[in-house]
Amino acid sequence: MFPRKLKSEREAMKDYDSSCPVAHALTVKEMSPDDQPRERALKHGCKVLPTADLWAIVLRTGLPGKPITEMCRDLMRSCDNKLFNLERMERGSFMKVKGIGTTKALQIEAVMELIRRYCGETVGNRVKIGCSRDVYDVMRHEIGNLPHEEIWAIYLNRRNEIISKEKMTCGSAVASVFDLKKIIKEALLRDAQGVMLCHNHPSGNTMPSVDDDRITEKLRKGCESMDLRFLDHLIITASGFYSYRDQGRL
Repeated sequence: MFPRKLKSEREAMKDYDSSCPVAHALTVKEMSPDDQPRERALKHGCKVLPTADLWAIVLRTGLPGKPITEMCRDLMRSCDNKLFNLERMERGSFMKVKGIGTTKALQIEAVMELIRRYCGETVGNRVKIGCSRDVYDVMRHEIGNLPHEEIWAIYLNRRNEIISKEKMTCGSAVASVFDLKKIIKEALLRDAQGVMLCHNHPSGNTMPSVDDDRITEKLRKGCESMDLRFLDHLIITASGFYSYRDQGRL
């Protein structure tokens, strides 16, 4: 009787691995209908879905071994599960999540831009500005979350209704790019009776700088010389604002 040949450790492990079921992430199609984001939304409406599952409906496809639902949970974890933080992120940050390439990053950017535009729209008649809070409500979704500075001018008619709001500058220090002539020219072209200035502080600090004070005074004098009402200058962040008018400085 010949002695039985013992299997090597590697062969034994191979037999063990092949005898055990291999755990893998379920694809969306392998999930029960009650767990599939699209089917749940069709049955119960989008309101019942967590944010990650809403993104899964938008982005649609995952990777082999990594379904879109898991990828979108990773996306939301990257921003501490807050859309507020996601809106401040740039394309390169989205693409750090495994499975999100250029196309999916652009889809995310497009959705966030649609949200900003929706929040900035007005329905029906022109918006009437009665106080600084009204201006903040109009502009905070436009510039409150931006990672760079922007200056916007708001033009109003005699009834303090918004005629238009225009981006004047983007991405640089406010004082170095402030263009008084351009702001006044746009007001005259629109036959505006009043002008408001808004710009954001990406730092989140609403307090004005010396440069902010300087351009406020410069625009006040410029409007006065053209018989335009300079109504206010607001410094805007995601969580609040500073109004020169409210502080008695205009």
